[in-house]
Amino acid sequence: MIPEHLAPGDARSLEGDWADMELHRITSPEDPFFSQAFGALSAEFGDAGEMEQASVIARRMQWLPEQMINGASMQYALQLVTRRGEFVAVRDHTVIILESEPGAVVHLSHNLVSPDWRRSGIAGWMRALPVATAMDSIQTLRLPSASPVTLVGEMEHFDPTRSATLVRLTAYEKAGFKMVDPELVSYLQPDFRDPAEIDISSGPQPLPLTLMLRRMGREAEGFVSGAEIFHNVKALYKMYASEFRSADMYQVYESLKNYPAAGARIPLKPPTAR
Repeated sequence: MIPEHLAPGDARSLEGDWADMELHRITSPEDPFFSQAFGALSAEFGDAGEMEQASVIARRMQWLPEQMINGASMQYALQLVTRRGEFVAVRDHTVIILESEPGAVVHLSHNLVSPDWRRSGIAGWMRALPVATAMDSIQTLRLPSASPVTLVGEMEHFDPTRSATLVRLTAYEKAGFKMVDPELVSYLQPDFRDPAEIDISSGPQPLPLTLMLRRMGREAEGFVSGAEIFHNVKALYKMYASEFRSADMYQVYESLKNYPAAGARIPLKPPTAR
């Protein structure tokens, strides 16, 4: 846990006493902590269709940053925090570096903190962990240490009637994340259901979500270019395409045709903005 990686709004996390915390970097389904970490994420996000299958996570764990897959370097991380054996928090994310394109895009999959540890400051550290993974990938590929890093989260659209969603959006807002204006960028997440379930239904049903950004060192900027948004989403879709069927990716790739032009200035808004 590196203080410089904390988001501007997460400085409070420096005040906590984390001496008894244990950080587990889980690199295989055979890891004794895998069941605890994956089980917590699946229980929280699975019913909403926002959690990948265990087999998908297992394949992601085999990615190595020095290996290019379909023109992209990818490094997946599943990280669990416990205290004296008790669950505190868990998160997973993937660093994506596109071949011959600058910078690292970090896909923030999930971040879950135990109710007993909310408002303790641990969530700030969980939001900072992906930065260290990004710097590891950059170093492995021998890229400039000053390469741009962008953290990208896929979040539900604002709904004041859903308290859990509001809590997550408010937390990201306080931490300094910005929302890409959903009126201008209609982002779709691929259908996470099992392929067999997709086939017996009406076909893939991508999930409309909003994009949350933390652009390291540029958190205060109020606009982002169409080219940068396209780069970020292209990186996410490269990751998904490495494990999803092409037929299940067709709709999301088609949605890119409606994205703003490269030179467009897209407003970055507070995550809870209507």
